[in-house]
Amino acid sequence: MRDKKKDTSSFSSAEKIPRNKKGAAITKVQELVYELKVGDAMHKNMITASVDTSMRQLREILRSHRISGTPIMDGDKLVGIVSIEDFIKWLAEGGKDCSIREKMTKNVKTLYADEPLVHAVSKLEQMGFGRFPVLDRQSNKLVGVITKGDIIESLLRELEVDYHEEEIHRYRASHIFEDIIADKATLTFQYSVKAKDFSRAGEVSSALRKTLNRLGIHPNIVRRAAIASYEAEMNVVIYTDGGEIVMTVRPDKIQIDVKDSGPGIADIKKAFEPGYSTAPDWVRELGFGAGMGLCNIKKCSDETVLNSTVGKGTHLKVSINMNTAER
Repeated sequence: MRDKKKDTSSFSSAEKIPRNKKGAAITKVQELVYELKVGDAMHKNMITASVDTSMRQLREILRSHRISGTPIMDGDKLVGIVSIEDFIKWLAEGGKDCSIREKMTKNVKTLYADEPLVHAVSKLEQMGFGRFPVLDRQSNKLVGVITKGDIIESLLRELEVDYHEEEIHRYRASHIFEDIIADKATLTFQYSVKAKDFSRAGEVSSALRKTLNRLGIHPNIVRRAAIASYEAEMNVVIYTDGGEIVMTVRPDKIQIDVKDSGPGIADIKKAFEPGYSTAPDWVRELGFGAGMGLCNIKKCSDETVLNSTVGKGTHLKVSINMNTAER
C-alpha cells in the first residue's frame, strides 16, 4: 500500500475509517471505466500525416476524413499533433503554405494502451483535449487514437456484451446461499498481485467483479467492491513488492482483505487526503499514482480499517454490507 517514505524504523499505525454516508450510488459506467483499458476503446485505423505534409494538404485530409486533428509522424515515430485549433490559428495568421512541422504541437500528451480507461476520461476532462494518441508501452510506438466519442461507443458496446455474457452465469449461482444447508456460510476467494506488473494491473479486480456478478450479488454492491479492489490492487502494484487480495462473501457482507510486505505507511491520515501521493516520477509518467486510491476505497466501503507497520507491510480491510445496495 501507499508509503510516506521508505523508513526502516519500528513504527506501527492503524486507523478505522467510517463509511462515507453521503456517497452517491456508483453507476455501471463508473465501474466499466475502471474495468476497461484504453486499448479497448481506442480506434486503431488512424489517419496520420507526415511532418513534410503541407498545411494546405492537411486541409484536404481533415475535410475528406471529417476529423478535427491528426497525429504527425516522422517515419514510424510520433513527433507531434495538429488539432483544428492549430489549423484555425494558421488561417488567422494568413494561411501561408508551409509544412506541418512548423505549425504542429510538439509537446504531445499521450496515453498507453494498457492504462485503465478512467485515466483517459480524467485527462480528457482535465486538459480539455479532443483526442490523445495512444502508445504501446513496450515499443513506444503509436497504436491508436482515443476520443470522447470512442469512450462513449466502447462503454455502450460493453454494457450490452457484459449484460448478455453474465446472465447465464448469474442464473446458475444466484441462489447459492439459499441452497447451502449450514448455520453459517462463507465463500473465500484468494488472488495474488504481482508488483510493478502494469500490463496485468486490474486483472484481480476484474476477476473479483465477475465472481460477484455470477453469485447474483446486487449490481451496486458489485460496483463498489470492484472499484475498491481495483484501487487497492493498484496500490500493491505501485508501492510494494507484491501481495494478495482475499475476498470473503457472506450473506450479510463482503470483506476484502489486502495484504502486502511493502515499506508500510508512516502517516495513515495523510495517506487518505485527496491527491496525496508518494509515487515516484517514473510511476506518474506511466499514468499512475494520482493519490486518489484510498479516498475512492473509503467512498465505496461501509467500513475501512488500515493497519500498517513501516518496514513490514500493510493490511487493508474493506467491508461492504449487503443491505446497503441502494446506497
